[in-house]
Amino acid sequence: MPISHTEVGAKIRGFRESKGLSVEEIAERSGLSVEQVNSIENDQYLPSLGSLIKVARALGVRLGTFMDDNDELGPVVCRAADRQNDSTISFSNNAVNARRNMVYHPLAKQKAGRHMEPFIIDIAPNEERNFQLSAHEGEEFIYVISGEVAIDYGKQTHTLRAGDSIFYDSIVKHHVHGANGQAAQILAVVYIPI
Repeated sequence: MPISHTEVGAKIRGFRESKGLSVEEIAERSGLSVEQVNSIENDQYLPSLGSLIKVARALGVRLGTFMDDNDELGPVVCRAADRQNDSTISFSNNAVNARRNMVYHPLAKQKAGRHMEPFIIDIAPNEERNFQLSAHEGEEFIYVISGEVAIDYGKQTHTLRAGDSIFYDSIVKHHVHGANGQAAQILAVVYIPI
């Protein structure tokens, strides 16, 4: 069953309230507007991954905290059959006209204390061309499983096909989408220092 952004918004609100922080304090710490934080918490705005990372850092928690199920200290095995029936989460990825153009399948949400977030990501077809690039601390690794992917990175665009990969510093503004508006699937590993 997919994790809805409603559940993520409720978790964000819960963490914020448990830390005694106001929406204004989270907005200031994250660099987002008060309206954006309120919209995320109240299920009015589907956040981009970059926005969610900024909120996680403002709260002093890992990104995966919003998606975690359990706290497994040992290795976590994610079977393909289980992943098909497991929870997913969608992000807008800042597409102007798309509310859910990327569906993330978390691969290690049971692992406690992790510093990397591995995902299989299904990228939906999207004809939008005016993507808003985002940046956050950390690094990202992307391996293309199927289709063709375009990564806008700073002033460059890198096009990758099945079997290609890229590793980059995510502090540089970037955006990942299907090349030529096509669908694709990628393995992505996001590292975010706490």
